[in-house]
Amino acid sequence: MIRMLMHGCNGAMGQVIAQIAEQDKDIEITAGVDINTQKRNNFPVFASLEEVKEEVDVIIDFASAKAVDGLLDFCRKRKVPVVLCTTGLSGEQLEAVEEAAEETAVLRSANMSLGVNLLFTLVAEAAKVLAASGFDMEIVEKHHNQKMDAPSGTALALADAINEAMENTYHYTYDRSQRREKRDIKEIGISAVRGGSIVGEHDVIFAGKDEVVTISHTAYSKAIFAKGAVAAAKFLAGKGAGRYTMADVISQAD
Repeated sequence: MIRMLMHGCNGAMGQVIAQIAEQDKDIEITAGVDINTQKRNNFPVFASLEEVKEEVDVIIDFASAKAVDGLLDFCRKRKVPVVLCTTGLSGEQLEAVEEAAEETAVLRSANMSLGVNLLFTLVAEAAKVLAASGFDMEIVEKHHNQKMDAPSGTALALADAINEAMENTYHYTYDRSQRREKRDIKEIGISAVRGGSIVGEHDVIFAGKDEVVTISHTAYSKAIFAKGAVAAAKFLAGKGAGRYTMADVISQAD
């Protein structure tokens, strides 16, 4: 039985993950950490990682960007593998993720769903054909009105997948309201919509002369992210130090 700590256990995603883990015979949440210490599940909840005395094999993080620094320090000291799901990390924090991976196993993904991770591959392959033929590329992402960061980590990861496929020759544009000029052929536009209870929608638009190709993903429930996170935790437990991705999880499943 894999012993897991849920970092951000009383948040929306933490609660969904707790429900899924409760029905999984291979993993058990032995402790949770949250600024809200209300006990909602069958495991103890602590206000900080330093209070945790339980033995854990892996951590799933769905807390906040401001809590990531302390989390990485904890994982490095205890050599605990971590599935890092929080988005909106700063450049310094991303560097800290790489440093932590030198001492423990770290799996970081902008999106935990199987479909989105397939999308990364599809848009990269499409860009090699369509961008090379003069198609403009735009990304539109939509999320609920409680999401703190914009654009989403997934939108940025999609842009990165395209840019890497095109040898990093493109730059990103987030706002055109302050300029009056034609679109640069080497830009990838990224737009964010926030409203209602939208779980997550991502459209990658390839716009050419007289034709448009759109590759889309729609999430109808947070459960798809929770299932991916639990699968990642089961994969990561016991792994040696290093950086892992959802592609590693998916390849093992195959």
